[in-house]
Amino acid sequence: MFIRITGVKKQVLVSLCLYVGQIAIGYYAAWTGTITPKLQDPEQSPIPYNLTETDLSLVATIVYIGAIPGPYLSGWLSNTVGRKPCLIAGAALGVIGSCILSLATNLAMLYCGRLLLGFNGGVLAVMSIVYIGEIASTNIRGILLIVIGICQTIGTILLFLIGPFLSYSGTTFCGFAMYVCVALGALFIPESPIYYILKGDDEKVKEVLHDLGRSEDIDKLLSVKKEYVQTSSMKDWSELFTIRSNRKAFFIAFVLSSLQNSSGFLVVLYFCASIFKMAGSSLSTDLSMIIIVSFQLIGSVLSSMFVERVGRRIMLLISTFLCSLSMFLLGLYFYLNSVDPSLVEKVKWFPLLILVVYFIAYDFGFGVVPNVIVGEMFTSNVRSKGSTLTMTLAWLWGFFVTTGCGILLEIVGGHVIFWFFTCVCAGAFLFAFFFLIETKGKSLLEIQELLNK
Repeated sequence: MFIRITGVKKQVLVSLCLYVGQIAIGYYAAWTGTITPKLQDPEQSPIPYNLTETDLSLVATIVYIGAIPGPYLSGWLSNTVGRKPCLIAGAALGVIGSCILSLATNLAMLYCGRLLLGFNGGVLAVMSIVYIGEIASTNIRGILLIVIGICQTIGTILLFLIGPFLSYSGTTFCGFAMYVCVALGALFIPESPIYYILKGDDEKVKEVLHDLGRSEDIDKLLSVKKEYVQTSSMKDWSELFTIRSNRKAFFIAFVLSSLQNSSGFLVVLYFCASIFKMAGSSLSTDLSMIIIVSFQLIGSVLSSMFVERVGRRIMLLISTFLCSLSMFLLGLYFYLNSVDPSLVEKVKWFPLLILVVYFIAYDFGFGVVPNVIVGEMFTSNVRSKGSTLTMTLAWLWGFFVTTGCGILLEIVGGHVIFWFFTCVCAGAFLFAFFFLIETKGKSLLEIQELLNK
């Protein structure tokens, strides 16, 4: 039944398979939000000894380090053996990593499982963007790419809905089941037409494009085949920086991705228990996070509705402005609380309200537009390389920022940390205003022409 589906329906169905992997990535990205209290409780923790704050902080953020080598390996393999085998391998890594995490009995196993899940996330995050960007028709490409971020949000919501009511093993095993589904589903997806162009297989290009309902793109892609085949034989990264459009694309994608990874989103997810404890909230951390991530879905849904209507640039400007304002007000609350707790005694609900606004705004643009930009801006023959370098450098930066903020949160005070995030989001607003080009409704070739100007 699966192989008989063709056209746009097939593009959507193939993307759905990969979206399950993004749900799992979102699930494990927020994993420590509900697992940390369990690891601190001797009756629930699978670890027979107490973990320090530094141990817990590293368990949360070490996924960044694990993510770094994944895209480099898959970036090379994607042009050598294909995009599809890389997606299958990425899902398999998720199966292994989540299995180790489910069975963990010591800190080393926690680190190992989180590292492998980071490795898996690095492969799937980049390859899903590259793959969907290459199989999708121009009129739905933005929507299919932006749903990647929505699915990660769904994974986060799923974790906070079921995590508080399951054991450590039960919570972790749910992610394992998702990765098994992705690994099996990835066996049946078609190879990317761009991979066949790089290999000079015209018949396969025609066959896949017909199957995907993109027959009108056959002549257009085959007309530039020689350029792709010629550049694909160059086994170095120089073309990423010597070609003007790629150089400009890397600059835009890297800056936006780095700012995204240091905007405060992951700090709230990883260290939500500490934040609400410092804020003196009367609601439990689990209930607060369920409320927050449920509203976060609103931002994700809005982003899918507007991405092909108002465009990527306007969405990002609105999102980063609201994120910056939210972080400023949250920092102000923590500052007043540190000066005189009585000043905020009657507004203990304020941090929850501000974080709801922040999460909606984040998922409306800042959380999803950078992924779309990475999937749209590079030339086809270096898309894997550009995506790899962009994401891994951004993750490395995110690891240092998130780990540092997690350790410093209770030392320097929440107001300092959140005002830092205010500056990051404000910087993203200014960068988008001055440097980001609009890609809505443009083919990948038209985007390259704009970048070359």
